[in-house]
Amino acid sequence: MKRAVIIGATSGIGKEVARILLSEGWKVGISGRREDLLIQMQSEAPESVEYEVIDITRQEAPQLLGQLISKLGGMDLYLHSAGYGRINPGLDPELEMKTIKTNVFGFVTMIDCAFNYFRQQKHGYIAAITSVAGRRGLGLNAAYSSTKRFQMTYLTALAQLSNNYRYNIRISDIQPGFVNTAFLSHSYPLRLKTSYVAGKIVKGLMKGRRCIVIDWRYRIVVFVWHLIPGRLWEHINLERFVRK
Repeated sequence: MKRAVIIGATSGIGKEVARILLSEGWKVGISGRREDLLIQMQSEAPESVEYEVIDITRQEAPQLLGQLISKLGGMDLYLHSAGYGRINPGLDPELEMKTIKTNVFGFVTMIDCAFNYFRQQKHGYIAAITSVAGRRGLGLNAAYSSTKRFQMTYLTALAQLSNNYRYNIRISDIQPGFVNTAFLSHSYPLRLKTSYVAGKIVKGLMKGRRCIVIDWRYRIVVFVWHLIPGRLWEHINLERFVRK
């Protein structure tokens, strides 16, 4: 039986991916900060689900990840679905620092822990949900788009590291467009259903794709973004496309 650990599984994409993997016979370890939701998910499939309350920004997070892996009896797939970001044109420092702490410090802490586990195991699969927002700097959420770019670059570095030393660790960078979850506090265009995105993610993971952009409309958007010269990009007012 395959075993997956999903960080950030109490809601949204992580929760939906967990349900799909369970339906396909996986054993799943779930984590998040809200224990009541983790217990509820475990009750739906008690023989196939283990959980651990983990806040990825806290010092004890790697130790708790190790405990979750032990409960699960091992790990074949690590999916990082935890993240934070808010529209913040006023550059509220509290929001910016919370985003950086979660998407950089917490991300690196947990991804490195999973990578080192797989290195000792001599095989494994790391997947992380970044965002198409990481493709260009977005003035409305500078910290979010910048930290997502950091995550993309970090995953590229780990893929190179795995290949150089033949660790047999596969890496997937999952880049969804705007997903219709409670995470979005504003109305974005081209919002995608969570169940649809989760299904696309699982299909991409089963094929071992290095980069999974969801969906075809956002592949076009990303292509167009990269055609726009930097000086012109910096004068685009994205607020026209986002409503409160």
